[in-house]
Amino acid sequence: MLVQRLGAPSDFDPLLERVRDARIVMIGEATHGSYDYYRLREQLTRRLIAEQGFDFVAVEGDWPDCDRVHCSVVGAPGGSADPLVALERFERWPTWMWANAEVARFCRWLRAWNLERPEGERAGFHGLDVYSLWESMQAIFDYLGEEDPASLEAAQEAYRCFEPYGKQVEEYGMASRFVSARCEEEVVRLLARTREQAAADGPDRFSAWQNAEVVAGAERYYRAMVGGGPESWNVRDIHMADTLDRLLDRYGPDARGIVWAHNTHVGDARATEMAADGMVNIGQLGRERHGRDAVALIGLGSYRGTVVAAPRWGTPAETMVVPPAREGSVEHRLHELMPDRAVLVFGGPDEPDWVTGEADHRAIGVVYDPSFESWGNYVPTRLGERYDAFIWCDETTALHPLPALVTPGEMETYPAGV
Repeated sequence: MLVQRLGAPSDFDPLLERVRDARIVMIGEATHGSYDYYRLREQLTRRLIAEQGFDFVAVEGDWPDCDRVHCSVVGAPGGSADPLVALERFERWPTWMWANAEVARFCRWLRAWNLERPEGERAGFHGLDVYSLWESMQAIFDYLGEEDPASLEAAQEAYRCFEPYGKQVEEYGMASRFVSARCEEEVVRLLARTREQAAADGPDRFSAWQNAEVVAGAERYYRAMVGGGPESWNVRDIHMADTLDRLLDRYGPDARGIVWAHNTHVGDARATEMAADGMVNIGQLGRERHGRDAVALIGLGSYRGTVVAAPRWGTPAETMVVPPAREGSVEHRLHELMPDRAVLVFGGPDEPDWVTGEADHRAIGVVYDPSFESWGNYVPTRLGERYDAFIWCDETTALHPLPALVTPGEMETYPAGV
């Protein structure tokens, strides 16, 4: 194991050397609301794009919202001249995950970097998630209305099937327990038509196809949600892994991608109790599909600090105090052993016991109650198996959300808010 104190972006050199041959680099976070995670992840991502030629960033966010950001950062026709404007249009709760000053700074840098390069060499910004059923449906209507009016009927049939449930699409999941209420056939027809269109070249066609994949994934997700347990989690992470693979194919045979998502999605599920519960995640799926040498998984964590989160699903975000990590946890050990900031690169014959053994590892979602620290918010983890590297920040501060017009989110994800 190699330990490098972090003080400047150049201190990522050992980590950059470790991931030099990776096709996919997934960079996690222990919360969705800590400034330091976003800032450190930004510094590393800038270097991956500028020095190692990575082609896109794919985040745990909705495809339609992120597509507006993508159009801005690559300078596409109709895209905003300032990515901040696109980020401020994020409306689905929790908006602060991506509509924040930290992401805006990165996207402004990415746009400036891209505009100095030919169109075919510009790095993209995309969403991996499955939640945007209605937004994706509207995007499909907009596309088909201009490009393929003959296919509108398939989209209208799918829309009519979901329409009785309005924005409360979790009610569709409840109704789908009765076979007659399912919208599978309509969604399959819509997906088939947009796949045919995507066979032709063009970013608009690809985006329409991806929006149809979101509609199909959302339909499966909300049906699975009513059963409880891990199935809906698996539907979501498999959708994100499939989207990542489509992006790699889209960008070409030598494409390389960066993923930004929570540690719970990025860190290999097989090194946690998630596997025993029947859960998979994009870190595990990436290693299985592309080979361990082609995928680098990087976690982030801290001992104490402040975070932006909400006390309950759909409620306003607050700045909360994250108490010191529980004794015996990964974070407690790193607090005792490491500098205030450090990067740990795992591997080699002399791994210490706290890297190879199991210990509790903190995970804070968009829903957080600090009083649960004594019995919740932790995932038993074998750190050196779950990640290839780990970025340590002893104390974090809350990120800076952008002003946003928030609409209610869907029913809570499983597990809560990650």
